[in-house]
Amino acid sequence: MGSESSGSLESLRERNRETVLEAMRELGVASRAAIARHTGLSRSTVSTLVGELQGAGLVVDREGHEPADKARGGRPPSLIALDRSAGAAVGIDFGKSHLAVAASDLSHEILAESRREMPEGYDAGSGMDAASDLLDEVLDSAEVERDSVIGVGLGLPGPINLETATVGSSAILPGWVGVRIADEMSERLGLPVQVDNDANLGALSELHWGAGQGSANLAYLKIATGIGAGLVIGGRLFRGSGGTAGEIGHTMIDEAGPICRCGSRGCLETKAAMPAILELLRPSLGPELTADDVLERATDGDLGCRRAVGDAGRYIGSALADLCNLINPDRIVVGGSLGASGDVLLEPMRESLRHRAIPSAGEDVEIVQGELGDRAELLGTVALVLYEGRPTKQSGVPTLGPAGGVPAQNLT
Repeated sequence: MGSESSGSLESLRERNRETVLEAMRELGVASRAAIARHTGLSRSTVSTLVGELQGAGLVVDREGHEPADKARGGRPPSLIALDRSAGAAVGIDFGKSHLAVAASDLSHEILAESRREMPEGYDAGSGMDAASDLLDEVLDSAEVERDSVIGVGLGLPGPINLETATVGSSAILPGWVGVRIADEMSERLGLPVQVDNDANLGALSELHWGAGQGSANLAYLKIATGIGAGLVIGGRLFRGSGGTAGEIGHTMIDEAGPICRCGSRGCLETKAAMPAILELLRPSLGPELTADDVLERATDGDLGCRRAVGDAGRYIGSALADLCNLINPDRIVVGGSLGASGDVLLEPMRESLRHRAIPSAGEDVEIVQGELGDRAELLGTVALVLYEGRPTKQSGVPTLGPAGGVPAQNLT
């Protein structure tokens, strides 16, 4: 009996230790009290386990940093974080014409990042080759050994099949459809890999580090070459049964409208994505007009560009009204290249949403500009590892590794 009791206590202690490690990975820099609240463990248990982890060199003091839960007044709490020796997380963002890689320690500090322009429509093979090379450069710059990386998060602009981790359909990167991207990259890198679409990753990063902080029910809208939404319900990402939740760009706006790349007619993307805006404006402003030109002109007061962006906002607001009626979010964060136009886009969007949503749903939601800009998806790939992994054991030493299935937590 004594041996069984001792074994049970040791097993409980080990589980609690892993729970504390997982919480510290998710919280970044935090107080012992915040870790206790996050885990549900008693403060005395947390203090004891943190002391052991400090003795092992896995946890260090981090004074001078802002905690994950901001102080509520009174004396600032003593802050701690996982030491760099505990591991690192790597994120890879594949875009239509770019590739970006970042490495972070487990206290959520970005150690190094790099971006490379890519030819439009690059295929999966060349993309993965370039990503492997750039990852090596970033790890060298960050002074991180490959065997200390606990996981790699990948982002792609298209729906991801949850069962196979393949790109289900994409006109943005057509050469990637059907590729088992997580398996192939894991084999190339010799590291565990998780993959998600760019809108979900934007939602994850804005939820934890940007304009979505404090929100339990959130929609992140990425408006660029396409239009997609990442949905957070009850503090966790909602992907749907197959991974295609949030494809708001294919909401029908006009039954007689132009044929969309998805095969339907009059989808939101055909009216409000950047290619549609450029098509409207180029006859009057010239064939060389770019997305950056539109944003600059709209911000500077060009009437044509402001009208085109405002009309896009009204179309998007109409689709968001349906979204609000269905899931009743408290916040919509707008990102992507078109999101940078600010209130030129957001005010018409708000007006259209209020006009079309049921009153209670329209009153419950606020529409705000994203705070992380064009880094949102890249930071989201890092967040995929930090927030959606769980502790594992290797060689009898508790470490941190990805496993999927652990929900992103609301940290405030």
